Amino acid sequence: MIYLKLPPKRVEGVGIIGVEEAINWGLSGPMLRASGIQWDLRKVDRYECYDEFDWEVQWQKEGDSLSRYLVRIGEMMESIKIIQQALEGIPGGPYENLEIRCFDRVRNPELNDFAYRFISKKPSPTFELSKQELYVRVEAPKGELGVFLIGDQNVFPWRWKIRPPGFINLQILPQLVKRMKLADIMTILVQDINSFSRLEYLKEVYGMIWVLVPIFTPVLGITIGVLAIVWLEREISAGIQQRIGPEYAGPLGILQALADGTKLLFKENLLPSRGDTRLFSIGPSIAVISILLSYLIIPFGSNLVLSDLNIGVFLWIAISSIAPIGLLMSGYGSNNKYSFLGGLRAAAQSISYEIPLTLCVLSISLRAIR
Repeated sequence: MIYLKLPPKRVEGVGIIGVEEAINWGLSGPMLRASGIQWDLRKVDRYECYDEFDWEVQWQKEGDSLSRYLVRIGEMMESIKIIQQALEGIPGGPYENLEIRCFDRVRNPELNDFAYRFISKKPSPTFELSKQELYVRVEAPKGELGVFLIGDQNVFPWRWKIRPPGFINLQILPQLVKRMKLADIMTILVQDINSFSRLEYLKEVYGMIWVLVPIFTPVLGITIGVLAIVWLEREISAGIQQRIGPEYAGPLGILQALADGTKLLFKENLLPSRGDTRLFSIGPSIAVISILLSYLIIPFGSNLVLSDLNIGVFLWIAISSIAPIGLLMSGYGSNNKYSFLGGLRAAAQSISYEIPLTLCVLSISLRAIR
């Protein structure tokens, strides 16, 4: 916004986090300092050589998305100041790369492997953890990064836990997006998701994909089942009537129903000249929309339901019962007695399906209430 001259009002006053909320949620880093708390572990714990440099803790008091952005920009400037002071403090004279000596060792080439030196998959064979608990924390760019260790007089820790700042800061996200506009959610997400590392972001994307699996699995199963049933019906009918059934769309013609549906969507719309075009056009929309709305209360998983209602089953029956009204509207709007009779027949057929289905659902509901 500062360099691209974007209006600050777009993020000003959006996603406000108060002082008490920031403390209660355990926030750290820029998200904590943007709420008016001057807390930086480099100043609090005084580790390394940060006391030797001249730098200030960047903080704001508004607690909104604009404040979090300004804190991060200010920390970039302070980091440049620290680097410049560190470079000026390096003494001159000859130097030697001591790390190059490690690559000259040939006794144990495993110690020179990339995984050993950089990924730290294995502990040092000369370092032993004492029998005690230890927690060390540093100020990472996203907040407090802590490591908890429990030693057991062994080179391997008995237990160890890494506290990343990303997930701790992100837990307040459901609280921030309440009663917010859809456009403002992205503004909040940009500030919160910035707390993730690349690996954590990929894990979240992977988790979101797995959330959609329970939804698409039954839909895919139902689609395949419908295609197979329609194909069997046409093949059996063709055999009884001694004619050729579907055999060109897909293997053995099993995709014929899909081809017919595609043709139905892309075919030319014919409106009756003497009929009511509004009723004739709205009718099919009502029939389709009512069926799609019934999916709102279907639980696709133990914790995955779009709308959790106490009357979900009865609402599903009520919404799905609107479809016959759309069929009647289309038949009546055509101003044709044959089309109207066809609409009446389709509506009667749909109602005949609804009555036994309603009785079955009511019996199960009464059994569950008992």
